[in-house]
Amino acid sequence: MGDCILYAAGYSPAMSYCIQALKKDGFTILSEPSMQVTHLLLPVPSFAPDSSIVGGGNLSTLLTLLPRNITVIGGNLDRPELDYYNTVDLLQDETYLSLNANITAHCAVKLAMNQLPVILEGCPALLFGWGRIGKCLARLLRQLGAQVTVCARKETDRCALISLGYDAIDYPQVQLQDYRVIFNTVPTMLFPSCPGDGLKIDLASRLGLGSEDVIWARGLPGKDAPASSGALIARSLIPILRKETV
Repeated sequence: MGDCILYAAGYSPAMSYCIQALKKDGFTILSEPSMQVTHLLLPVPSFAPDSSIVGGGNLSTLLTLLPRNITVIGGNLDRPELDYYNTVDLLQDETYLSLNANITAHCAVKLAMNQLPVILEGCPALLFGWGRIGKCLARLLRQLGAQVTVCARKETDRCALISLGYDAIDYPQVQLQDYRVIFNTVPTMLFPSCPGDGLKIDLASRLGLGSEDVIWARGLPGKDAPASSGALIARSLIPILRKETV
């Protein structure tokens, strides 16, 4: 499409679906780095803990094979190697983050249903946090008939929750053993130990529940719904790419 030529580096299942969607929409994606490339597409998030590109590859080495005026697309792109490049960081895009939160919530519900010996209808469920993921997850749980209680620190959030028909509590009121399933979305340690036999699923980037039986379920969209995740990445990028090629 126009002069927009992409090269996709690294690998993730979601990225493969994203590439399929971009090709279907008419964009050119090269199989090798080239001086023709206008956009470098990285996985979202883009980097592993060892600073390599997710799925393999070294960013500094790759950049030497590409033009200096490319646009780099990915997630968590705050890196010194990219200081002088134009970047599109989807993990700083509010629309992408909100839609990705909805995918995360669906994956979390799927995980819980696979782990629990009971259905969610009538199940006492506790949710920590009232951010993007918390809002989506509470809605899905209630649609499935769970008895949803949301723990939120801000009084304004608890008032809003009550007005929406949820049970809302503050942290000092929490009795973890009262719930069959517990979800955390808050990236800070809330409970170093978690009494009770309930299923505990932590969705935060940093653990908030410290017991050994906690399922730390980071990056669920890319793992459990890669087609949805990849489609969202492509859907987020297509308007940007079209605008740049006008």
